Amino acid sequence: MFKTIRNAWSIPDLRKKILFTLLIIILFRVGSVIPVPFLNMDALSNLMGGLSDIENAASQSLVSYLNTLSGGAFANATIFAMGITPYINSSIIMQLLCVAIPALERLSKEGEDGRRKIATITRYVTVVLGLIQGTAYFFYLKNSTDSTGARITTYNEGFAMVFAAIVIILCFTAGTALMMWMGEQINRFGIGNGISMLLFAGIIARLPYTVNILVQYWNMGAQGAAKFYVLVPLWVVLFLAVIWIITFMQDAERRIPVQYAKRVVGRKMYGGQSTHLPIKVALGGVMPIIFASSILSIPSTINMFWTPKAGSFMESFFKAFSTDGWLYSIVYFVLILMFAYFYTTIQYNPIEMSNNLKQNNGTIPGIRPGRPTADFIAKILSRITLIGALFLAFIALIPIIYSGVTGLAGLSMGGTSVIIIVGVALDTAKQLESQMMMRHYKGFLD
Repeated sequence: MFKTIRNAWSIPDLRKKILFTLLIIILFRVGSVIPVPFLNMDALSNLMGGLSDIENAASQSLVSYLNTLSGGAFANATIFAMGITPYINSSIIMQLLCVAIPALERLSKEGEDGRRKIATITRYVTVVLGLIQGTAYFFYLKNSTDSTGARITTYNEGFAMVFAAIVIILCFTAGTALMMWMGEQINRFGIGNGISMLLFAGIIARLPYTVNILVQYWNMGAQGAAKFYVLVPLWVVLFLAVIWIITFMQDAERRIPVQYAKRVVGRKMYGGQSTHLPIKVALGGVMPIIFASSILSIPSTINMFWTPKAGSFMESFFKAFSTDGWLYSIVYFVLILMFAYFYTTIQYNPIEMSNNLKQNNGTIPGIRPGRPTADFIAKILSRITLIGALFLAFIALIPIIYSGVTGLAGLSMGGTSVIIIVGVALDTAKQLESQMMMRHYKGFLD
């Protein structure tokens, strides 16, 4: 991968794209440390500042989860506190509606103009979701106090409170819209997928906090809890093994053999060759993980609006949906499977693939052209998608299971983070390779 980046850097066009992507990431990180007005930053620091501490990371799992997705901006109540999650949720909603509503489905098939209209609707839905989440976060801050009893918001009654609420919520919403715009600019002028790149940058920024928690556990071993001398190195080994497995599975594919018949065009003969139709095991890449994580952030958002009574059913419900809860793990597993199949369905059409093969005189050995070929491809896609989805779910749940069994709290987001980091890095490297091949870069091809 490093060789690919070095070769891409020597090409002026790609160098500009890389620099543009880095510029957007730097702006994202700068915005992640600019707080919104009318907040008591000392009280906020006392409330949120211990998220890299073992006890706080365990007790504030939903806050730690949202903080990881936003790259630390959530805990600091900055303009990018909502992260890219509203845009992801908006994309999910629009993709589902394009399948369920015929008018939107027809619009999605109208070419570039239709896709542009759907993108515009997606932006409006993103702003609405950002407004809702920003409102929820404001009420969470308003109703919270630090360890000394100091309030987070500086104005808590009268017209001043209303004005401060409007300004804070609009700042959060504007930050969401700005992040959406930054992601789209990466898609247009940079390298990689904009949403994935911003998530990648945010998770990388949170890695030092995860390392800090591991160091704290190691120090606990020095204080007499000898089990941590085994559990912490085992976690590191597991982390490296997961990276290797993800890298291996990202390149794994099922190759369907295809035979092209000979045909004569003028004085030349075409076809008569054997090739294959590659189908990747991880068809959806990291998108099912991102979609599932975003959907499961909804209960946490609702919990910010409403604090249930101690011992009530809703309190148990919200605890079950914390990142280390049993219900969270089950629903997370199911959602990954669902979104893996959903993503495959909207990206691959077996009937269209069969028709393309038939038009080019291509056949799968032993399978008749037409409907039988489409059914065969659909069956292969279904099986491959199941394998890839189970792989994603297994990797995402390993840290949650490991934390529950060993008691190493504060590390439950590790699997999701590693999958996103490795997946985005590999996808970006492949995009660089494909763009270099299009430019006939001899040094790379050699």
